[in-house]
Amino acid sequence: MPTAEWLSQCVFQFIHRHNLVYNTCWEDPRLDRAALRLGPEDRVLVITSAGCNALDYVLAGAGEVIAVDINPRQNALLELKLAGIRGLAYPDFFSMFGRGRVDNAGRIYAERLRSWLSPPARAYWDRRIGLFEPGNLRPFYYRGTSGTFALAMSLYMKRVARLRPWLDALLAAASLDEQRQIYERMHDRFWSRGARFFMRRDFVLAMLGVPPQQRRQVEADYPGGIVQFVHDCVEAVFSRLPLADNYFWRVYLTGTYTRDCCPEYLKAENFVALKAGLVDRVQVHTDTVHGFLEKHDLPISRFVLLDHMDWLSGDLGPCLDAEWQWIVRRAAPGARAIWRSGGLRTDFVDRARIVVGGRYREVGELLRYDRPLAESLHAKCRVHTYGSFHIADLTA
Repeated sequence: MPTAEWLSQCVFQFIHRHNLVYNTCWEDPRLDRAALRLGPEDRVLVITSAGCNALDYVLAGAGEVIAVDINPRQNALLELKLAGIRGLAYPDFFSMFGRGRVDNAGRIYAERLRSWLSPPARAYWDRRIGLFEPGNLRPFYYRGTSGTFALAMSLYMKRVARLRPWLDALLAAASLDEQRQIYERMHDRFWSRGARFFMRRDFVLAMLGVPPQQRRQVEADYPGGIVQFVHDCVEAVFSRLPLADNYFWRVYLTGTYTRDCCPEYLKAENFVALKAGLVDRVQVHTDTVHGFLEKHDLPISRFVLLDHMDWLSGDLGPCLDAEWQWIVRRAAPGARAIWRSGGLRTDFVDRARIVVGGRYREVGELLRYDRPLAESLHAKCRVHTYGSFHIADLTA
């Protein structure tokens, strides 16, 4: 492995082994609902991330959702949300996870949340529940590595580029035409030479959860490389998609959600449904996808793999083979998998080799893609930071 690539991998691994990376999910569950068509018979396996979408799937009708993540901090965050649903009234719950701050966070945690947590999650939040205290200089959504990057960008736009009034105007725009006009006026100041320089840095991409393998996918498939890719994503969000319900970008631009622009689990009527019993349909496990499937003999009808396949490409190909071996073994009849990619295609998934019926086969032989549906949904993605979206039924 070249030295530069080895250093990039070391930076990424250090950040992800020692930090909460994602304080909110960065995958649009509106696409997932349309792709998965969830029903009470479905058992969903999803990589936890921040847990927002695991809650969305039970609201969409899934019978059971198993959230799996190798980073115990991500699972601790989902456990805190589950505890909040069980132990809090809606106003405090929305303050905590909608605004990122709640009065008397320490007392609320000790009296109403702590007892619901597993020992590892309890140990984590015993030390960090102060992140939700109003006295902190920044709300929870400007915490973690992705949140720290969002805060840095917010400060840059406010104090260096002096774009804060224009960003506020974007979020308040009444139409796409108005959004487009505002973005065109701010474009050159937003995309300064300094901003482009930082977007090329490995440590910045690592803070956003982009591993070196994913960067290679983007740069192999996308003319202009990573900076042009990010530029085009931002342009699509600000000038071609309505921002009125785009809670993904709102929370990183402002540090908070609103009652009208937030994930489904934060809406009052959905909180009531979760508290009434849907919350009990969510399980949390700290493990790899491969490790969980190997240990638990459960039929899974829906696999939500985020952009995880990118992480296992390249030198980690044997890990990709092993993971798909267990996905196929645990897949229920009619199982469906969805995933995202930084690149425009994921041929490396099709080339993964597994044993089926005593002989080696490529995974691509066992998948039936719904490319028209995936492409039509991808065009509507409110996040718009992935190069492609994939929907595949397992036929083996």
